[in-house]
Amino acid sequence: MPAARPIRELPDELISQIAAGEVVERPASVLRELLDNALDAGAKHITVRLLAGGVRLIAVEDNGWGIAPEQMTVAIKRHATSKISSLQDLESVSTMGFRGEALAAIAAVSELQLTSRTTHQAHAMVLQARTGEIHPAAREVGTTVQVQDLFFNTPARRKFLKTDATELAHCLDTVRRHALARPGVGFSIWHEGKNLSQWRAHHGPGATALRLSDVLGEAFLTEAVPLNLDAGPMRIHGFAGTPAAARARGDQQYAYVNGRFVRDKIVSHGVRSAYEDVLHGQRQAVYVLFIEIDPTRVDVNVHPTKIEVRFRDGREVHQAVRHAVESALALPRLGQTTAASPQAHNPLPAATPMAHWPQTRLDWAVGHRVTEPSALWGPAKRTAAVDPLVDFPAPHSPIALVQKAHSPQPDGVTNANDWPLGRALAQLHGIYILAENHSGLIVVDMHAAHERVVYERLKNQWEGQGIECQALLIPANFQASAQEVACAESNTATLQRLGLDISVLSPTSLAVRSVPSGLAQGDAVALARSVLEELQANGASQVLDRARNETLSTMACHAAVRANRRLTLDEMNALLRQMEATERADQCNHGRPTWRQISVAQLDALFMRGR
Repeated sequence: MPAARPIRELPDELISQIAAGEVVERPASVLRELLDNALDAGAKHITVRLLAGGVRLIAVEDNGWGIAPEQMTVAIKRHATSKISSLQDLESVSTMGFRGEALAAIAAVSELQLTSRTTHQAHAMVLQARTGEIHPAAREVGTTVQVQDLFFNTPARRKFLKTDATELAHCLDTVRRHALARPGVGFSIWHEGKNLSQWRAHHGPGATALRLSDVLGEAFLTEAVPLNLDAGPMRIHGFAGTPAAARARGDQQYAYVNGRFVRDKIVSHGVRSAYEDVLHGQRQAVYVLFIEIDPTRVDVNVHPTKIEVRFRDGREVHQAVRHAVESALALPRLGQTTAASPQAHNPLPAATPMAHWPQTRLDWAVGHRVTEPSALWGPAKRTAAVDPLVDFPAPHSPIALVQKAHSPQPDGVTNANDWPLGRALAQLHGIYILAENHSGLIVVDMHAAHERVVYERLKNQWEGQGIECQALLIPANFQASAQEVACAESNTATLQRLGLDISVLSPTSLAVRSVPSGLAQGDAVALARSVLEELQANGASQVLDRARNETLSTMACHAAVRANRRLTLDEMNALLRQMEATERADQCNHGRPTWRQISVAQLDALFMRGR
């Protein structure tokens, strides 16, 4: 048996290297900390220079207020910072950095050089962190931090680094995250002496849109809708991509809390729940979301990398995020003549011809204010009026589109082509409706479009009467965990409203005796397990909404007009008008698009007109 080792204090160098392991994972980790410090120093322009993806060199130059010579040696010590001085400061952090560990941790695993000059100095001073030597240098007001040969003294850590190209990609993403949240700060990125990206500073109401266009491309704004919500102590704004802009990977999902990029399960789940009614399959939404909240209501001292936060009231944040995104997506983009372009000076959509429609506008969709946050916990307000042009009988009865020869023109519309979806021209293969509007040709998938119209109408008619259930001839028994059994026992009333009858057979087994009638042919056990899991994770209200929507979606799919049914022009126009007054009319219940615009310019290009 080996002898017991004596307990002794670790040397300072080893302590610093252990601490560095929490803060410095790769070059991008170093870059994130240096960018945080530059922004906290009031920089208006930041230049990043990299060699070998940041492994050989990371240099961050800023034009902030600099560091006084007598404080430079203190700046690279552990737990030395100018940003907090008491527990009260820690509980209301408003700066990007606050731990006082970054420079010390970086210096422990690299060759760090700090050059800085304040407005009161005649010249700059440079500090070599390893030797502690300070001598004069030449540079303008601001600070330059050079980090060379990362992990040179910890070769085991260096072996875990990826290729230079991979590390460079992570560094670029780090700068991109900071740039999106700081449109008033210019950024330049150089690698191996080549300028990779340069984003100039923008100011004024349209600054955020301009920066998003610079960093993510104009295509992002073309396929995005602005959102803006005031909810008590919280404000949420930004842009949410349309379902058509969704990607296979979640690589364009940016969430910020008080200007700090975060990965938070509450925020991401709130966004995902807002998209679940319109997103197709496993596609990932794209969004840039800014949450401004009282610093005392969020704890940023959760993780060494500061990428995680903890909210005092997570439910309030979740509901606000979901409400903001869901409301923005609810407004159809059919008549938006002014897209969310970087040239727009107003962060909210401009008035469109939709404002003059005879139907009720969805004015609550964007830019609304909620003075009482608890109002977010209730069902979403739905104000879309029912167009008398389309008659909807009971969900399972044959659908009839009522013909109406003379559709009333809306105020301000003098030509039928001024309707957002125009006037119907013909039906193609019994599947598509062809319509003409002021921009060109509209192609509508009539089944998908009608399915969404019926689905939204059914949701509006929902009055809390619960989902009709169907008893199973033979109960479906299954082995359950203790948590599932407890959840089933404590949520009997909720399960019954969902059309589910789940009874306890033993401490380790449950039986499903009835399921929603619209889902009677599905896997009863899988349905029961998923609902119980949702109940445990998110509470009864969200599960009710999700199960209700799933059931109503199934009903709407069966009720919608089928392919190969011939429609008259009046019936086609009636469906187009109803689409224009329906929330989320851009996608069917399964997230697929319901219509597409083909402009005259695109048609001219197809036929080479003007060449």
